[in-house]
Amino acid sequence: MNTTHKSLRRTAAAILGAAAAASVAVLAAPTAAAAPVDCRAPGAAEVARADGTSECAAASVPGGAAAAYGMDGWGRAAAGAGSLALAVGRDGGRASSVATGGGAPAAIAMGPGASVTLAGTGPELTLGLAAAGATVTSDGAGNYTCTGGPGFAGNLLTLRGCMSQG
Repeated sequence: MNTTHKSLRRTAAAILGAAAAASVAVLAAPTAAAAPVDCRAPGAAEVARADGTSECAAASVPGGAAAAYGMDGWGRAAAGAGSLALAVGRDGGRASSVATGGGAPAAIAMGPGASVTLAGTGPELTLGLAAAGATVTSDGAGNYTCTGGPGFAGNLLTLRGCMSQG
């Protein structure tokens, strides 16, 4: 294994570690007064809920599963056959995740103006994280955009993605 390949692996490992730590921080941070809502759609299902400023919607077809959560924010998730989709919107964040063809995108947005929109097509695992003011997108064709505040998006199998430090 050459040094360039080792360096890429170390960078990828550091990014994955940072993404995991950010996910834990997002899910463990205190929320505002709005009641959290959750929408789970395993198999052929569709569900939507709202409570104050918390909203979620999830839909899937047979062989797929979608889950969305809103905690003073909103999440939308949709999954096709053989696909998984996850969206978490928190503290004013807006997250959207659409999976087809075996895709598995996970979108997490936390803070005012945070927005994540992910499309997962084909067998891939895509992660998108956005903090206040960040906009993160993935179109499912290998194109990633990260702007505004702190944010990250990437395909964990191809190691392609983007990062914004705000």
